[in-house]
Amino acid sequence: MNTIKTLIKNNKAISWVLGFQLFRLILLPFMGLMPQDAYYYLYGQNLSLSYFDHPGMIGYILRIFTEIFGKSIFTIKFADFIITSLTILSFYKLASYFLSKQKLQRAFILLASTIFISILSFNSTPDVPLLLFWTLSLICLYKAIFENKKIFWILGGLAMGLAFDSKYTALLLQIGLIAFLLFSNKYRKLLLSPWFWLCLLISVAATFPVWYWNYQNEFASFAFQSSERTSSISEFKISPNYFFGAIGHQMFLLLPVLFLIFITFTFKYLKRIVTKFKFPKAKTLFLLAFFVPTFVGFFALTPIYWVKLNWMMPSYITGIIIAGMFISKRLLKIQVIFSIVFHLLVSLQIIFYLVPIKSDDTWVGWKELAIETEKLQDKYTDTFIFSEDNYKTSACLNFFMDEKVYAQNIIGLPALHFDYLGDDLSTLKGQNAIFIDSDKRFKDKNKLGKINPLLAQYFNNVTELEPIIVKINGKESRKFWIFYCTDYQPKK
Repeated sequence: MNTIKTLIKNNKAISWVLGFQLFRLILLPFMGLMPQDAYYYLYGQNLSLSYFDHPGMIGYILRIFTEIFGKSIFTIKFADFIITSLTILSFYKLASYFLSKQKLQRAFILLASTIFISILSFNSTPDVPLLLFWTLSLICLYKAIFENKKIFWILGGLAMGLAFDSKYTALLLQIGLIAFLLFSNKYRKLLLSPWFWLCLLISVAATFPVWYWNYQNEFASFAFQSSERTSSISEFKISPNYFFGAIGHQMFLLLPVLFLIFITFTFKYLKRIVTKFKFPKAKTLFLLAFFVPTFVGFFALTPIYWVKLNWMMPSYITGIIIAGMFISKRLLKIQVIFSIVFHLLVSLQIIFYLVPIKSDDTWVGWKELAIETEKLQDKYTDTFIFSEDNYKTSACLNFFMDEKVYAQNIIGLPALHFDYLGDDLSTLKGQNAIFIDSDKRFKDKNKLGKINPLLAQYFNNVTELEPIIVKINGKESRKFWIFYCTDYQPKK
């Protein structure tokens, strides 16, 4: 309540933040279903202690919201919007511990103006709950360390555990905490405090569901998240495209002004630490401890590994607070202008779909595909549906269709959490199927003209049908190749 009262007093900042959030809320009904929305909705409809590619927090949240408000695209987007709005409010509380009133307002506007907040408000990913619990963890740890309130060691441990139950990168919270205490002369003694160790113990205990699910499933999730990436990094192949791609992504998510401020203060503090072995004051060191490992750590990998645009998001929380210490009124105005222009362009794309997206990572065409698929099933009766693109088409069709839709495990390929839904594929033996394959680079209306060799291994006969062409605003925008497959023979 005190945070809300303080916000109301800061009329200028709250006006800008409410303006951005109102704009995002107005856009929600125009947003179609993203494949990630559908996939994590599938999580929630198949409740489990954890899941193959991520912990389950985003799935639990979507399950709660759809149980309360009903199943709809808007409900899923509204869940993301509400959780992200709570993150914004929590950020304000956290930032108030470090900044004066004027700098606090600037940091608040900086956060609300970013594109990454819009992405979290529109798209269901594990980062949505991760950012909330990350911010709550930092609030608790601040109070435990700087205000010596013992209860917050317990709450901090719980919040860190729930952050891990959202996404594995939350492990950087414990790393940041230990790093801060190690390099802080004043608070290093807390490393010997039983409250510190109780905090870590509680954070581990709160992650028990994730560990137990992995134990039950031969640690499949941990292996998936680590083995492939470790192998790629160990090859150590320099790729400038990865590096410059990461810069482009970060400039888009943060907008150029904020990104350049990040680079400037990172260089300033690290230079001082490395060359003079001079650490900043305790509160600034605290912020850096939860910024540097994530932001600098992932950036260091970009020359040799494709770092996804959302991996650095947790670092933005304390990074923006530090940026609030330095940004001038003039630079803030430029940031807001950039933001308004970018958001207007994004809104035009969302509403009118002006530029076709040559990817399955889009919010258009999925419902239309489901309608056409149901028509196909009316013509080719007693068929099951499956697709081969990890999860996207299968998850989206599962959302819109009453009948179960299968993934690429039908033809023996790994299919993420579809492999762990408990489906007995042997019950489909002898049945016919419709196989759907997205043409991501839609150039013409022709058939594919060839058959996936795996289909021939699992079906007696495969015939290509006319592709499904989806029109958006009267324009042919998406294309799906269709195959009729007979007599399914699953491998033992």
